[in-house]
Amino acid sequence: MNEHTTKHQAQNEPDVQHLEEVDTAGDTTATETASAEAAAADKQEPIQDTPPPEQNKARIDELNDRLLRLQAEFDNYRKRSARERLDLILTAGEDVIKGMLPVLDDCQRAIQTLEQIENADPHSVEGVKLIYHKLSGYLQTKGLKPIEAKGHALNTDLHAAVAKIPAPEKKLKGKIVDVVLEGYTLNGKVIRFANVVVGE
Repeated sequence: MNEHTTKHQAQNEPDVQHLEEVDTAGDTTATETASAEAAAADKQEPIQDTPPPEQNKARIDELNDRLLRLQAEFDNYRKRSARERLDLILTAGEDVIKGMLPVLDDCQRAIQTLEQIENADPHSVEGVKLIYHKLSGYLQTKGLKPIEAKGHALNTDLHAAVAKIPAPEKKLKGKIVDVVLEGYTLNGKVIRFANVVVGE
């Protein structure tokens, strides 16, 4: 009786080793299934195509061209700014110097008048000449330069013909025979044209 009961109880006890083997097999199957799903998902993800070398080269060429253009524009801007700044420095006192030109004209006229007077005081003549030369010399240090005219051919970039007269000599035909008002340049820029008389 006892032997039969023991055998019956042994048959009724669960097969632990069998259950453990089933569980292990189930875990392995689940792992394999998850790996397969992950691999399938990776295959389904879109892969970004690398641009062809021709497209990359075209893009690089475009960027290089833009860079060269920007560099050229900046270089032109820098040169233009430097030139404008230099012109401003050179002609900063243009208005002041132009305002002093009538004083030079009066000095020249005073010298011519005094030299034509027979009994003119020589000290007065020398004094006016001294003032004229000092003022003229100072303005020349600032870039003022008289325009050469008498005996030269008419140059409309420098001279303004105000009258024509018969040429006193054949070689003066078409050339400047007299200067009514002297012209000047300031650092190469004409600030007053020379008013001249041309022989014909």
